[in-house]
Amino acid sequence: MKQIFLFAIAALFFSNHANCQLGGLMKKIKNKVDQRVDNKVDQGIDKTLDKAEGKSAASAPPPATTGGQTPAKNEEPALNAFSRYDFVPGEKILYTEDFAQDALGELPTGWNSSGTGEVIKLDKFPGQWMRLHKSVSYLTANQKTFGENYTLEFDMILQFKNNGWMYPEIKFGLLSSKDELPDANAFLEDYTKYAAVTTSLFPGEFNSSKARLVSFANKESYFKGDPKSIEPLQNWWGQPVHVALQVQKERFRLWINDLKVFDIPKAVPVTDTMNQLRIEIAHTNYSERDYGIYISNIKIATGLPDSRHKLIEEGKFSTNGILFDWQSAVVKPPSYGVIKEIAAVLKDNGSVKVRIIGHTSSDGDDKANMELSQQRAGAVKELLVKEFGIDGDRITTDGKGETEPVADNKTKEGRAQNRRVEFIKI
Repeated sequence: MKQIFLFAIAALFFSNHANCQLGGLMKKIKNKVDQRVDNKVDQGIDKTLDKAEGKSAASAPPPATTGGQTPAKNEEPALNAFSRYDFVPGEKILYTEDFAQDALGELPTGWNSSGTGEVIKLDKFPGQWMRLHKSVSYLTANQKTFGENYTLEFDMILQFKNNGWMYPEIKFGLLSSKDELPDANAFLEDYTKYAAVTTSLFPGEFNSSKARLVSFANKESYFKGDPKSIEPLQNWWGQPVHVALQVQKERFRLWINDLKVFDIPKAVPVTDTMNQLRIEIAHTNYSERDYGIYISNIKIATGLPDSRHKLIEEGKFSTNGILFDWQSAVVKPPSYGVIKEIAAVLKDNGSVKVRIIGHTSSDGDDKANMELSQQRAGAVKELLVKEFGIDGDRITTDGKGETEPVADNKTKEGRAQNRRVEFIKI
């Protein structure tokens, strides 16, 4: 009986061009069949067995359409799950996009694409998201030069229903348009014309997901890395993952959630300055109802923050890198790198006391913003005390709401800059 199952599974995998590494797969399947016969414990092989036996396999929910729903597979990772995370965003926000002002069902204002894409809502997650489609390239509305030191962040949701086909390759990268417009049609295709660095994600099942980094200068290859395994990726299907990259001249670092995927000293060509984010979804045989790729909360910031110098020597450090859940004081996991850095400064300077001050943009009610900013300052203090062992007597908190803006609340970038947490030496 086991041999019959094994033969059926092998035929199914090969006929459907399954998205997995085939080396050693037959041995793995045999082990799983043994487990199935004995205990029926392995969920991944169970699905294939059910299919081979003609049973109706449970399938993933279809991706959301405008106003639709993408179920969450798991809750977002807890803050302490990011304990290895050392990403710190740039000082000044150049470009931000959460699609909040864009019409549902339309391509975002100022964006360019080679095909289609639309802004949607997802019932399980706040805010608005852009759905990306296969065989399409996208350019953002950014018009500013990044400089030589900068960071880029965005949230991404991957929703797949495994029908045996390979999942689409997902490319996101930086490019220089030099003296041309950064959203010009030419860069939808020929993005290597001047300078570019691109990460390709290859989502897969059976822990086969990989990432690869390549870069170009004047259409010539500048850096070409080997594929790197990112096994946790499949555990995050159906929930937001935070993608963050940091460039320091030629050095390129990339995180997906708390996993540091790349840290390459000489990956970025410095022949031309980057000024655009380009996203591309490759072709796939999956129908539109069987996959969903969504992005939101894009933020590009320039500069290298120096929390130690600013707090200890200048007496004040301000950051946009401490993130909170929507209209709440719950600190999001990608904030860990910034808070960890502040904790290190306080531990190294044991006599220093600080006041933490929360600030909001002008969005929402004035009174509610004041209360929210105070709660957020308190939440940061609590983390410093409980997670990092900082003496609570050294920290006081306050909230200013929207009363002390540092940028124009009429622009998206200005509002993002105003949503900040300050640390004042006292």
